[in-house]
Amino acid sequence: MPTEYPSIHYDLERSALLRQAAADRILVLDGAMGTMIQRHGLQEADFQGEAFRNHPSPLKGNNDALSITRPDVIEGIHRAYLEAGADIVETNTFSSTTIAQADYGLEAAAFEMNRCAAALARKAADAQTLLTPDKPRFVAGALGPTNKTASLSPDVNNPGFRAITFDELVAAYKEQALGLMAGGADILLIETIFDTLNAKAALFAVQEAYDAAGFELPIMISGTITDASGRTLSGQTTEAFLISMSHMPLFSIGLNCALGAEQLTPYLEVLANRATCRVSAYPNAGLPNEMGEYDQGPEAMAEAVRPFLERGWINVIGGCCGTTPDHIGAIARVAAEYAPRPLPVNALAS
Repeated sequence: MPTEYPSIHYDLERSALLRQAAADRILVLDGAMGTMIQRHGLQEADFQGEAFRNHPSPLKGNNDALSITRPDVIEGIHRAYLEAGADIVETNTFSSTTIAQADYGLEAAAFEMNRCAAALARKAADAQTLLTPDKPRFVAGALGPTNKTASLSPDVNNPGFRAITFDELVAAYKEQALGLMAGGADILLIETIFDTLNAKAALFAVQEAYDAAGFELPIMISGTITDASGRTLSGQTTEAFLISMSHMPLFSIGLNCALGAEQLTPYLEVLANRATCRVSAYPNAGLPNEMGEYDQGPEAMAEAVRPFLERGWINVIGGCCGTTPDHIGAIARVAAEYAPRPLPVNALAS
């Protein structure tokens, strides 16, 4: 982690615009980044670029590096989602922690990956806002779950072993948060949470980052239900997950990934009935087929999420694995027909 960070500034008026937009309408989040990157058929040279030309190990598949080496590709993906109707675009930083980048030997590049990724999303969002000034667009700095879990042992023969400590997670997440803030993120989105202890480390790190920067951004939290048991990988029910995350004021809490909209319904209902902040959902385009691909088309997915909107459960809606700008466009058209979920009287939303 760098010993010093650049001075970070933020126009707090954007946070006020975000809250006003959330009061006015259901906000549309973008779709899958990886799905869109795959369409470009990129090769090793694209992932290395000039910045990592002499890197000693292969980088193909390290999508986060593309924010530095192929910014044109990443900005183009953001632009496509914004043109489709997304209000919020997520940064290309799902694996931009020192922990995840250790697999590629790029730990030292983590801060710059986050800064560059947020700057690309900021540029695209600002350009779209200029075209539609009555509908400002926003950037969510994405903090993924990392590839290590603080709650579970990766060794079945040693259940007490942990591959990562809480303090190590905090250090990595703090660096990521500061990089995203330096690049111009409007929101910090702690997403695809499978281990609540990892998420708690991220929340602790985000608060440290806010203290260091001297300002705070709204926080979105999004967990993932991993199977039909309705629990996260670390064993929590949706209600337990909600309670575990409720110690901080949140812009929203929700669910993403792992399941399609139909399978997500009962767990989303729990959040809609109990959350004191806004509720988000960005499911996959159905369940994967035997080849691991997603077959649910844009119109079918839009109709699959319609019940969430009809029942008044949702403040932020989008797509995860398998979704494209066409999916987001279809979802945006349906979302425009409905009002956002009202905040409860005892709302703790930030």
